[in-house]
Amino acid sequence: MSHYASPYRAPLSRLALACSLLLGAGSALADNTTPLNLNLPSQPLESAVHTLAREGGVAIAADSQLLVGRSTQPLSGQYTLQQALHLLLANTGLVAQEENGVIVLRQDSSDGALNLGETRVTGAGLGASDLPEAYSGDQVATGARLGLLGDTNIMDTPFNITAYTAQAIENQQSGTVGAVLRNDPSVRFSTGEGHAYENFMIRGYSLDSSELALNGLYGMAPDGHVPTEFLDRVEVLKGPGALLSGMAPSGGVGGVINLVPKRALEAPLTRLTTSYVSDGYFAEHLDFSRRLGDEQRFGIRFNGVYGDGDTGVDNQSKERTLASLAVDYRGDGWKLALDAYETHERAINGSPMMVGFSDIGHVLKAPKADTNILEGITAKQISKAVIVRGEYELNDDWTTFASVGSSKSRYKGFLNGTRLRVNNDKGDATGETYNQAGYTDSTAYEAGVRGRVSTGPVDHQLVFSASLLHQNIGRAPTVTGARYPSNIYHPGKPIIAGSTGSSVKTGDNTLSSFAIADTLAFADDKVLLTLGARSQRVRQQMSSPKSYDEHAITPAVGLVVKPWDAPVSLYANYIEGLTQGSTVGDVTAANYGDQFAPYKAKQLEAGVKWDMGTFTHTLSAFQIEKPSLILDKASNLYSDDGKQRNRGVEWNMFGSVIPSVRLLGGVTYTHAELTRTANGALDGNTARGVPKWSANLGAEWDTPWIEGLTLNTLVIHSSSQYLNDANTLKIPQWTRYDLGARYSTRILSKDVVLRASLENVENRSYWAGVFNDGFATVSEPRTLKLSTSIDF
Repeated sequence: MSHYASPYRAPLSRLALACSLLLGAGSALADNTTPLNLNLPSQPLESAVHTLAREGGVAIAADSQLLVGRSTQPLSGQYTLQQALHLLLANTGLVAQEENGVIVLRQDSSDGALNLGETRVTGAGLGASDLPEAYSGDQVATGARLGLLGDTNIMDTPFNITAYTAQAIENQQSGTVGAVLRNDPSVRFSTGEGHAYENFMIRGYSLDSSELALNGLYGMAPDGHVPTEFLDRVEVLKGPGALLSGMAPSGGVGGVINLVPKRALEAPLTRLTTSYVSDGYFAEHLDFSRRLGDEQRFGIRFNGVYGDGDTGVDNQSKERTLASLAVDYRGDGWKLALDAYETHERAINGSPMMVGFSDIGHVLKAPKADTNILEGITAKQISKAVIVRGEYELNDDWTTFASVGSSKSRYKGFLNGTRLRVNNDKGDATGETYNQAGYTDSTAYEAGVRGRVSTGPVDHQLVFSASLLHQNIGRAPTVTGARYPSNIYHPGKPIIAGSTGSSVKTGDNTLSSFAIADTLAFADDKVLLTLGARSQRVRQQMSSPKSYDEHAITPAVGLVVKPWDAPVSLYANYIEGLTQGSTVGDVTAANYGDQFAPYKAKQLEAGVKWDMGTFTHTLSAFQIEKPSLILDKASNLYSDDGKQRNRGVEWNMFGSVIPSVRLLGGVTYTHAELTRTANGALDGNTARGVPKWSANLGAEWDTPWIEGLTLNTLVIHSSSQYLNDANTLKIPQWTRYDLGARYSTRILSKDVVLRASLENVENRSYWAGVFNDGFATVSEPRTLKLSTSIDF
């Protein structure tokens, strides 16, 4: 017999007493360890708890006023009663307590309540259960890994962070990290999904695919396209992050993207997903998860993918494989985890294009998005890595941690030879092909200790860490084919460059650092002040024409103030980014070969975050200044006195407007200005590739007429962008629409999810972004994606 007392307005204590008399004394949670087969759709919390009480055969009592306006996310699979309550009550401010065999829901007083986790988490997320909970809507998480500060709640961090969840990735059928980041208005792309590499722009500054972190370590993520099937979270920190994560290998300062691999779930999972992407690409994905042992201390998670077929580019095909393994063990006061993957991707017979317009001085209409300019070429990329991470609790307040990782990436073929230079208004153009080969071998280390101390009324969260990234880089001399005539609307046959020779070692780079940070909590955690600094050393032992060994210290200050009882956080930060100093490569310069000290980018940011319970807003204003090289023509000397300044305002929002409607996206305004250029010639110009306005809005609606049916849409808009720093070439604004649907049901006692999406519904062809100085990238064609997931 089960009773759920919320429909009645009687006092909570009388409701609990009535239920306990019916069921008798006993431990409702402890005695219900048998997994329940649950398939709960997104619904009001009151309805979900009523169903759980019925399924579990227990009494759950609560005052209905506590449940008004609260909703839950879908819960499907096998869970114990305690696990189900843990997930249903996450982010509600409610906890479950036992009174004489009855489960009572009440406001969290942290006194004898079922442990649902703390608001501020400082661990490293070694297991799936260690990650910050998903927020209402289940598209983003309540927190993210903030570099050396560990997992931190969004409302407690003085930075703008977003962590996209595995469920959002699966429901949007996002095959790569670039596709996931379409949800973010502060992120734009200088290459599209059809290219061999995904390169990003965050807050108007470039970030290439080699600068993604995996489990907090640079150099470990796959090269080129990063597959998403083995990822649990894609975390984005906007702005420089030298203190938090150290210097990225190529020194990107617009933001930090950290990838969190999947780990074993609490409930068993065997899921097979079959997918189709037009114009004929099929893939199979197996996701297997188990926890083993009497106490389920050992976990294993395997993801395997094989895909092959034609792409949206005419006559091009792709083949890819992925195998990833994650294992973890929970000891008494210690944890150990291993992540390993290997991925292969091969593009055959073609590529989308990038087009330069410098020779004619104006931009032409974009060609069809499926145009193939390089029929006959191939490109192959292989990446693999192993990372081991451990934590050990020294006592209740202090924990030590360490990570070590090793990765290898290889590439060969025509990965960057996708460019044409237009000669006239008819679209006639000149092309060249570039055959390349190379490798990067990386080893990364991180170790540190974090803990809590109190000095009078002030609580401190301290962390000390050291990190090292060593990379051996090899390149084969690029082989360039003869120039050939073509046309961007009707491409001619390319002249294919010859084979490359063997790769030779060209780089021996080491990035090492030491960091310290202290988060001080005042006035019952209503004021949080973070202070820290990182000492970074950058060594290049094989740079041409000479080696490089420089140091820099990058500080950071962050402040969070919660002035009211309402869940509002006011925040501000000053933080620096770091880029290794440039080498003067102009052989005609008087100081050819000179190398400069590391560049420091400096950010000031302030904002407000408002958590409305099921919907959160973040409004922020920022300024980032970054130096660059400029040439003084009178002296023929380069200096590092150049400067670009990006100022902007961001509005991000996510969550459930009502239980059946979820929104994700926002709007960004960015003014990217060249403030110091050679002889002031371009001072005041707008930096290339940065639209003033960017907007993304994704929406999901659980339809009322068919249970389990959800409709979704995504709208992406970018205003016009300059192709060059001289501001003589500009691509027009564009807007793209995506539509989709999914249906969750049970067939033959199996959970089944059917998904369909149509991207670029109007099949518009437009210039989507900017690559280097003067090249425009073409949009992706209309693409149909279908998938079926079955849980066995």
